[in-house]
Parts: sequence; C-alpha cells; structure tokens
Amino acid sequence: MGKGGPTIVGFCCFYCAYAAADLAGVMRLSYPPNVRLVLLPCTGSVDPVYLLRAFEEGADGVFVAGCLEGQCHYQAGNLHARNRVRYLKALLEEAGIGGERLAMVNLSSAQGPRFAELAAEFTRHVESLGPNPLKAAREGSGHGDAGHRGS
Repeated sequence: MGKGGPTIVGFCCFYCAYAAADLAGVMRLSYPPNVRLVLLPCTGSVDPVYLLRAFEEGADGVFVAGCLEGQCHYQAGNLHARNRVRYLKALLEEAGIGGERLAMVNLSSAQGPRFAELAAEFTRHVESLGPNPLKAAREGSGHGDAGHRGS
C-alpha cells in the first residue's frame, strides 16, 4: 500500500453511484483520495475481466457501485453486476487474494453523504486486510512496472 493508504478502484454507474460521488464533491464532503472512480453507463456493463485486471494492476480493493435494487435505469443491470461480483468474490477467495477485497454497493444519486461514508468504510476495511497479495508478489519479483506482462 502506498503512503496514502490502499489503492481502491470504484466502478460506478453514471445515473446513481457516480452522481452520488459527484454530489459528495459538490457538498465538499471528503473521502479518501486514494479512491479512483471509473464511470460506467451501467454496472451491468462491467466485464469481470476489468475487475480482475484492477487487482492484477495493483488495486488493494475494488467496489462496484450501482443504482438501488429495483431502480436500475437499465432495468436489471445492477442485479447482473451483483451476480458477477458474487462469483468473482468466490474466485478471488480461491485464488488467495481474498473475496473481501471486492464489494458491491447500491446508491441513489441523492446519497452523496452515503457515498463518502462507504468509500471511507471500504478503504478502512481494505487497509485492515493489508496489501493486495498480487501487488506484493509483483513488487518482490522486481517486475513492478505496469507495462511488464511476462512471456
């Protein structure tokens, strides 16, 4: 983990979760600066490969933030995302990375304060888990540059 704490990547739907993050900013609410957001049209469009790639590239924790259940702008996209996250949590556990490093949350666009709380809570939780084992192994092997892919 870096000096600023764990690296967190949040995949957020445009209509609700990203709007909640934007509202948190407008309200000047703070959440950890190590949280990096990726804007999605809908969490249903997030490919599991992207979530796994975030861990491979050194993220200590990843969350997927979508609309409230039953209120997805694309009908059931957030439910599809929830199923993908559940599957990937089990896969991460089996791989020794830890399923607790991945989370799914649901927010409305009016929940800016809740977004800031969730980002801070998740950051503290991931910090308690320690660094991503993949990142530690990569840094220890001398292949810490992002461009290295091996043969």
